Amino acid sequence: REKIDFFFLMIRRPPRSTQSRSSAASDVYKRQSLRMLKRILKQRGLVAKVLTNSIRPMKFSVSLKYQQTQQVPNFLKATDSLVNRHIGPNEKEIYEMLHSLGLSSLDELMKQTIPESVYDKEALEFKHQEIPQQVPETLLLKRFGDMMNQNELKKCYIGAGYYNTITPPVVQRNILENPQWYTSYTPYQAEISQGRLESLLNFQTMICELTGLEQSNASLLDEGTAAAEALNLCYGTFSSKKNVFLVSKDVFPQTIEIVKTKAKFLNVEIIVDDVSKFDYKSHKERLCGVLIQYPDNFGSVRNYETLIQQIKTEAEAKVVLATDLLALTLIKSPGELGADIAIGTAQRFGVPMGYGGPHAAFMAVREEFQRKIPGRVVGISKDAQGRSAYRLALQTREQHIRREKATSNICTAQALLANISVMYAIYHGPRGLKEIARRVNSLAQILFLGLNDLGYQTCLLYTSDAADDLLCVDLGGRRIIKKKKSIFSL
Repeated sequence: REKIDFFFLMIRRPPRSTQSRSSAASDVYKRQSLRMLKRILKQRGLVAKVLTNSIRPMKFSVSLKYQQTQQVPNFLKATDSLVNRHIGPNEKEIYEMLHSLGLSSLDELMKQTIPESVYDKEALEFKHQEIPQQVPETLLLKRFGDMMNQNELKKCYIGAGYYNTITPPVVQRNILENPQWYTSYTPYQAEISQGRLESLLNFQTMICELTGLEQSNASLLDEGTAAAEALNLCYGTFSSKKNVFLVSKDVFPQTIEIVKTKAKFLNVEIIVDDVSKFDYKSHKERLCGVLIQYPDNFGSVRNYETLIQQIKTEAEAKVVLATDLLALTLIKSPGELGADIAIGTAQRFGVPMGYGGPHAAFMAVREEFQRKIPGRVVGISKDAQGRSAYRLALQTREQHIRREKATSNICTAQALLANISVMYAIYHGPRGLKEIARRVNSLAQILFLGLNDLGYQTCLLYTSDAADDLLCVDLGGRRIIKKKKSIFSL
């Protein structure tokens, strides 16, 4: 595409028959060599023109300019082409696949597979002028890097289960960036998975200690799907006789939507309401469970012990608390409040934001539900010599166990991210986690008072027992305050 100078330095001993000849004869030989070089370049699709010619005894150098007369010759094509490394189908196999489906092209296959509402051809297609068909892997990675650099990393204030956190370098280097951890899948072969199984057992222990419940699984996909699994557990507990599930209006909005989607396929009615004002007695025959956010979507921390007792007495329903691990280091656990199930995300504990995910979720239940808990449970056994060994103790819903009767996908865990979160907890220890929780809570309270001083309205009333760092601020307008109290005079 552009003219480039090539400098050739050719050193070649002339035939013996010409060594004794005059310099003129030697020059003839060198010109013949130059013509041979031009002919070789021409065979490779290049046209060479001599610009300078410096002839010296036994060697000469030539500066050439070339222009491309056809496609890039084979000897100049990239050797690290993604096509050569790809394990997918070749042209013949693609043709046979499309022929059997009655389709004419891969584009037609994609249009029939991907819903029109999410299909965006322009966003997925590289322009041929930018990236050729035989794209080198290094070039493609560079282009992807240029695209990624267009992302603007800013402070995230969305809350709702997504929080800025710090991944300790030792955890990042030795877990997140370690192929022995990030390439591993389900530890079916316990004899070669003792390290990962021990780490997942630590994760389960951490969840049980923070939630105050007896049994935890080895992580789930995210908080929304964990809430859907909790709905499924509550519904199944009553043998599908109760088909109403109450969701607090203060639950994270994405969780509410996922629960509604799950309920459609179970024929369960979802009621989104204020759980503190709901009439439980009139729904006793139909209500199977109640989902409450603790702390809620607006950052409020309430003591639900009395409400949970009321739900169990008047409606005989199960109670699910969607909670926050960092907050649980300072506030009462779901088990202490009387909840049957606790769910949430472990993203707080050192898992990067990742532009929204994935993040490992957790579920903890009382012992009576341990046979119904989704996902996998790691346990400890003893071998023939009496030594302790880790294994997958419960996997009652997995496809490799129940086959066609399985009620969960083959991947119901986020093992890598669960391991990151528990290593984060081990790295800081119980005292360190409490110090982090107190610090973020103190910063939130300072921000709360400062916003009030500036006249902004917040949805969270300041209380001394609040132990979370969530604030809901109305940025639409400011009220006039005659007297302002400095936040540093506390």
